Amino acid sequence: MNARAALFDLYGDHLRSRGDRASVAALVRLLAPLDIAGPAVRTAVSRMVRQGWLSPARLPQGPGYEATAKCVRRLDETAMRIYRVETITWNGRWHILVVEPVRERPRRERLRADLAFIGYAPLTESTWIGPRPSPELDGVLAAEGARADRFEAALDGDPAALAARAWDLDGVGAAYEEWLSRAVDLVGGLPADASGDRVFATRSRLVHGWRNFLFRDPGLPAALLPPGWPGEKARAYFEREAARLLPAAAAFVDRHLTLTEPQEAKEPAS
Repeated sequence: MNARAALFDLYGDHLRSRGDRASVAALVRLLAPLDIAGPAVRTAVSRMVRQGWLSPARLPQGPGYEATAKCVRRLDETAMRIYRVETITWNGRWHILVVEPVRERPRRERLRADLAFIGYAPLTESTWIGPRPSPELDGVLAAEGARADRFEAALDGDPAALAARAWDLDGVGAAYEEWLSRAVDLVGGLPADASGDRVFATRSRLVHGWRNFLFRDPGLPAALLPPGWPGEKARAYFEREAARLLPAAAAFVDRHLTLTEPQEAKEPAS
């Protein structure tokens, strides 16, 4: 787990419900159980500021950083998918995008990665499909100065077969099975009297591993998934263990958020 990913996890999983902000020293303390050193935290924070995810904030505990509006939108969308706070249904119609060509390769690659992250798959270089409109779509297009025609339609053929061609569902299913095996080992190695920092670290690694599926699994409704989809068993385990470990992990976060920043703590360099 790198520092940038750990910060996104921390803001989304804990700080989102605590004002979206934390002091620099608290961020360093909270990522220490994950073996992420202070300089790496500060470098990642600076990068996230330049990218528009965080902004400086003066806090009672010392200088810190808060999530921007852009970051809050992404964290909320991510949380909806991680914890499935909505029932996923499908009306039989695909959300189809026809994206105008993007000439610059870096912009084109970022756009492709972001469209995949919010649940779309390419049918051709310019045509993408998703099971539903994403609330993040406008922001993704605007970030790269891209435009797309969009409409909803039923497509010919078996929808489940089309989903299997558009997304690597066999690969995603195998990844779920592998994740579940590792997650059972990770959580099973936690003793009943584990300290707060160890519970926090274990839960953070559990959430981080699950969060990685946001980059692979589009969150298709059951009607489009193969029978016996292993993602459901994996999700049941994740939701149960994440909830069980949350009280001790949250207490650890609360304790470190309220500490006063030491004199030697410094803000990240720009």
